[in-house]
Amino acid sequence: MIEFRTLSDDHPDLAPSLLLRAALLTLQYAQDHGAIGLTKTKAFKRVFVHWAVEHFDWPGSSGEQMFRYSKVINEYEFPPLEVLHFVLISFRLGRHFKGEFRLTKRGATLAQTPGKLFAELIPFFLLEIDHASYSRLNERPFGKLDVWMNVINVEAHHGTTERTLFASFYGEDHYWDNAGWREMAAFSYCVLRPLEWAGLLVQTREEREGKHVHHVFNTQLWRGVLKLDTDDMLQPVSVQ
Repeated sequence: MIEFRTLSDDHPDLAPSLLLRAALLTLQYAQDHGAIGLTKTKAFKRVFVHWAVEHFDWPGSSGEQMFRYSKVINEYEFPPLEVLHFVLISFRLGRHFKGEFRLTKRGATLAQTPGKLFAELIPFFLLEIDHASYSRLNERPFGKLDVWMNVINVEAHHGTTERTLFASFYGEDHYWDNAGWREMAAFSYCVLRPLEWAGLLVQTREEREGKHVHHVFNTQLWRGVLKLDTDDMLQPVSVQ
């Protein structure tokens, strides 16, 4: 079972949530400009896509990185925005009307309350969205989010590696350099990445013996906002 606590709007633990920040920026832009223009295929027009790339400052997809290779970027070429657009429409924070994206009353209200927006938007994003649909392989790992999160709650409390975490669910035989890489990629794209976008996990990378090792940690936001069945198994995190 997963329960989400609602934090105050100015709570500092909300800061790591990339998706919350992107949602607030998008909703506020729509409020300030009255609407966001859409293409004939109902994607955001490039003028807003370019604005989003510059202002979201998404790790690995900053303006400097994105515009280095192309001066023209469409919505589908910036996955965080494409996913966010779908989430905002599905969650009814915005709607398409006469070639524009406009806020609903609910969207306008939640744009002013980050704590409540996180408590409503992030569970919807994690629990209701098909994360395989925007992954590279379009493959889903076997399992359920409540099981994954309850195990991650314990395993990543003091930090673990992506490889060790995957092995705790699916065994030791899978590696990035053998046939198990597809299963590991599906787990990374459909479980770890959404939790990282939500601000609940953070991943760091180091090179060890010529290979990249990904370390996974629960954030303070994870500890502050989630209530999970395995909470009573946690040991205090020491502060250096």
